[in-house]
Amino acid sequence: MPTLTIALSKGRLLDETLPLLARIGIVPVEDPRASRKLILATSRPDIALVILRATDVPTYVQYGAADVGVAGKDVLLEHGNEGLYQPLDLGIGRCRLVVATRRDYDWTRSVQRGARIRVATKYVRTAREHFAAKGMHVDLIRLYGSMELAPLAGLADAIVDLVSTGNTLQANDLVVVEDVMPITARLIVNPASLKLERDVVKPLIDALAAANGAAASAHDPGANAAGVRA
Repeated sequence: MPTLTIALSKGRLLDETLPLLARIGIVPVEDPRASRKLILATSRPDIALVILRATDVPTYVQYGAADVGVAGKDVLLEHGNEGLYQPLDLGIGRCRLVVATRRDYDWTRSVQRGARIRVATKYVRTAREHFAAKGMHVDLIRLYGSMELAPLAGLADAIVDLVSTGNTLQANDLVVVEDVMPITARLIVNPASLKLERDVVKPLIDALAAANGAAASAHDPGANAAGVRA
């Protein structure tokens, strides 16, 4: 039986995480993108993988269903970081969280005159904090996909969403008007697992830090469980 379970996010982040794990000798015995198994064995008999929706990874780690996970900073901020130790910024899954509007929308003027702006996003918590810090009053509309459609269809004046290449925004004649923050993926650890499985978890953290050149915070279980040093 595996003694350690690692939760990974589906999609592009999985494609970047698997090579990183392979560099430290953790390789799934089946292709997780093709396998229908929910729990995947690896080349390490003491380590198994579970592949989840990105938003579920922090929850699995928080409640101990997985010991360790890889999740984007965007997901972690929306989750709230409760019950998670974040020792490493892995530097993968790199993108930006931005505010974008239609090209013909006068964002600057709307902000200057204090207009009530409608913003569509799935990052409601992060967007609320961003606009509150700027003293802006916005109506947030929660969406889960096709974010670029919202300003085109008149549902919202702006969106807060992740941007990697910017090609999707450009194809829909949208432009970035504000940067909210840079986003990368973090290693997250269940604090109880760090204590009980320290002989496995700490070497894993050290190996990932060495393999990726990531900056590790202190591995002390008593360290701030809320997050990585910015």
